[in-house]
Amino acid sequence: MSHVAHELHEEFPEKAEAIHTLKTANAHFARIAEEYHELNRAIHRIETDVEPADDATLEDLKKKRLSLKDEIAQFLAAA
Repeated sequence: MSHVAHELHEEFPEKAEAIHTLKTANAHFARIAEEYHELNRAIHRIETDVEPADDATLEDLKKKRLSLKDEIAQFLAAA
């Protein structure tokens, strides 16, 4: 499988340690980080035609990923 863009450690490279700490210390953060990861992989599979989907489905998934990324960024800003 090719490289998957938008991984959290790439989106927030300077926050890698904070991401790890929050994943282990905060159950809500761990859940949203895992949800982000799953959405990101699903989007990648669609974009690489491994799992075809219509444009509306892809856009919906991207909006959900962006919402989760915003929530993750708020956690990281407060850390």
